[in-house]
Amino acid sequence: MITNRRHLFSLAAVSAGAAMMPAHASAQTASSVVPEKSPRVKLNNGAQMPLLGIGTFNVPPFQAADTVSFALRNGYRLVDTATNYGNEKEVGEGIVRSGVPRNELFITTKLWIEDFGEEAALRGLDASLKKLGLRYIDLYLLHWPVPTDFEKTIAAYKALEAAQADGRIRALGISNFHPEHRGALMKEAKVAPAVNQIEFHPYLVQTDVQAESARHDIVTEAWSPIGGSFTNRPKDPAKPIRVLEDAAVIGLARKYRKTPAQIVLRWHTQRGRVAIPKSVHYERILSNIDLFDFEMTGAELSMIDGLNRGERGGPDPKTFDVAAFRRIVEHRKQNPL
Repeated sequence: MITNRRHLFSLAAVSAGAAMMPAHASAQTASSVVPEKSPRVKLNNGAQMPLLGIGTFNVPPFQAADTVSFALRNGYRLVDTATNYGNEKEVGEGIVRSGVPRNELFITTKLWIEDFGEEAALRGLDASLKKLGLRYIDLYLLHWPVPTDFEKTIAAYKALEAAQADGRIRALGISNFHPEHRGALMKEAKVAPAVNQIEFHPYLVQTDVQAESARHDIVTEAWSPIGGSFTNRPKDPAKPIRVLEDAAVIGLARKYRKTPAQIVLRWHTQRGRVAIPKSVHYERILSNIDLFDFEMTGAELSMIDGLNRGERGGPDPKTFDVAAFRRIVEHRKQNPL
């Protein structure tokens, strides 16, 4: 049973959605599709994954189709969604509307923690395929490790190994797993995860997790790559944390004549991480992928690494479970944006 998914991830955005929607969102025409703009990284199963994609966390359903279609028509090929985002159906509509051939796309979605366990995982996968309107998913992730009930985590992953073998999943991965979680999983699993998607931005530089993943040929993917988890819902509204206003980032933006977001996203891709910035603003969607025409120096990359504060905008994977999720839902219902 899914607990108030849209309340947590869409309610606030829906209430302000009309103001956020680009003016020309409904005026897309059948113009030609822009070729893919992002380089790709090879996964451990041989699949090629774009280094930059469009994220859809907190994108309400009424905006998701237009947002995804616009991104795909303008050079994106990676789309990231999740069962718990409540917008898979609309993401699927955007995929169709874009006109981009399916074999050019790389679609990621995630199994929600309330669907863990062997049979529930397979039902969750089939539900996602139906909502997205796809025969297969390019990358399917376990959304969180749920260490308080790790047996169900293992059972879900093993069930999905079979789904990968029968072609419904091209690459299988994990999300928000720390090294101890991955290690415990691999004591029981046969297929090594291809990707570990984790919170990663200049104020949470999880180089230890990325290094451990790299030793096992697992690509690291960054969610909240430019620190949006802070600005979307700050822990202390009186003291907001704004990664893109950091003096070091602004200085590099001026040097390279790029936006602060482009600087941070280029830092990710130069470090070999996949990044999935979310935006419903067309000009930002275009800007975010316009970053492969410059490179920062090694010293500059290290300078951004050094901004790390250990500041986590999202939940802690060591303690996140269904009960913790329900507490977050209740808190956000009582404290809407």
